[in-house]
Amino acid sequence: MSMQIETLFAIAALNGVLSYIILRGRRDSLSISYFLVVFSVAIWSLFLGLFLIEENYNLALNFSVIYYIAAAAIPTLFLIFSLTLAGKLNKLFFFVFLTPFIFLVVNFLLNKNLLIQNIIFVGNNTKDVILNKSAYIFYIIYFVFYVISAYLVLFKRYRILIDDLKKKQILLIIIGTSVSYFFGMIFNLIIPFFENYRLVWVGPLFTVFMIGTIAYAIFRHQLFNISIVLVEITLILLNFFLLVNLIFSEGGISLTVNVALYVSVLFFSGLLLRGIYKDIRDRERIEGLVKEMEVANERLRAMEQQKTEFVSIASHQLRTPLTVIKGYASMILEGTFGAINDVARDALENLFKSSEKIVALVDDLLTVSRIEQGRMMLNFETINLKGLVQKVLTEMQGEIDEAKINLSFSAEDEEDFFVAVDEKKFKQVVHHILDNAIKYTPQHGSVRVTIVDDAITNNVRLIVSDTGEGMNEEQITAIFERFNLKNEQAEYSENQARQDFDAQNLGGQAEKGTHGIGLYIAQEIISAHHGKLSIESDGKDMGTSVTVEIPRAYSPKISKV
Repeated sequence: MSMQIETLFAIAALNGVLSYIILRGRRDSLSISYFLVVFSVAIWSLFLGLFLIEENYNLALNFSVIYYIAAAAIPTLFLIFSLTLAGKLNKLFFFVFLTPFIFLVVNFLLNKNLLIQNIIFVGNNTKDVILNKSAYIFYIIYFVFYVISAYLVLFKRYRILIDDLKKKQILLIIIGTSVSYFFGMIFNLIIPFFENYRLVWVGPLFTVFMIGTIAYAIFRHQLFNISIVLVEITLILLNFFLLVNLIFSEGGISLTVNVALYVSVLFFSGLLLRGIYKDIRDRERIEGLVKEMEVANERLRAMEQQKTEFVSIASHQLRTPLTVIKGYASMILEGTFGAINDVARDALENLFKSSEKIVALVDDLLTVSRIEQGRMMLNFETINLKGLVQKVLTEMQGEIDEAKINLSFSAEDEEDFFVAVDEKKFKQVVHHILDNAIKYTPQHGSVRVTIVDDAITNNVRLIVSDTGEGMNEEQITAIFERFNLKNEQAEYSENQARQDFDAQNLGGQAEKGTHGIGLYIAQEIISAHHGKLSIESDGKDMGTSVTVEIPRAYSPKISKV
């Protein structure tokens, strides 16, 4: 057998194995259409080789009919594959493009001399062929029409695609198949037209480009499954050769060894394949769970974004009526609308205080939404931290007196402590920290506020220590979480104003709620200032110490960014 014939059979075998891999690995419409293309190439190569080696005229003519039908099927199925890849294949297109092929097949079966009028045996697996050129021209037109139609579909799909990976895959298919079709048509359509049949074996060689590039484009993300199928094929071939060796082995020790070897390899092959299939199932299950988790996480992110936007919009809408309530309460207390009795004044004072606290809570919610959306803007300027703390203490003097605690403030060496901060935001931080210390320190307890300069770290420290309720390690760990229900200020419910009124008039104490966002906000603001917030407590009823560290700024000049 000549090298040319062996090459054709090798191409046929290669495509046969590849078609098995396709069906074994995937069963979707795209893979099936690709399988049909590969199978057609395998049949074409096989029967072209059989035609070249066959010495009987009738058999050679029959083989020629089969390989010409298979050759015509290649562009037809390639068009179907292209339509499937582009998502355009439907029943109408399928039958429209398949009908001419069926007509061609019927004519071949009815007239075996449709293309080949005569076969001249030259010898050495070489034949000269006399073609029916009028019919052969129509065959060429048919072939070229389907090839061009397939490329038009692929080019149109390539142009409208946005995904870069899919565009690269289609471009790879176009390049690889164009090489195969170009050389295939030259050696198997054009040259034979001029009565030269000596080079027809060359065309199938170039189908490797078409088959290989399409396979790579389809299975780029399925290499694991292909590897498993290749292992399976290898094991089958190994067991087959061992079985052949066993059948042709002589008796005695050789037969015993071959039997033992064959049984052992067969047994371990089964174990290996069983383990591989289990790994595949586990991997597919894990991949499915991962995809489900990705979808769930995406939904959670969308819900979180919707929640944040809702909080932001709702807070903005609440701010206007609350400001109006606060303003009118203040005007009434100041006597703008005339004198009021003491009972009404006490109620309005509680209303005013409650509205102030609700406005502060709304501001906190707005700050949280801005933090989550990455829209918290800082306007840095160099200020004296001591002056800022004193200003906050002055504003909170009413709360300090009402809580009946001892509060002291000291600054190391009575010097100035300049820091570069957003004054409004940092004032909010100091207020939250002091508010927690005051609320959770019982009457006649003490709160100590200290500012010190750490020369080693070049930081300014604000330390707020109290003799209040204290915290355990779990509470300290969870205290910076949003809306934590264990950690800090009062959550003003719809009846909170009434509770405050009753507490003041009946001599009781207003209940403490928790909304858990104050220290979360403080930590986020301090982090944005490249600072650090830490909390220490020895446990329940042992008090708490909150420390804020912020880089010192030596120049008091304004430096806004």
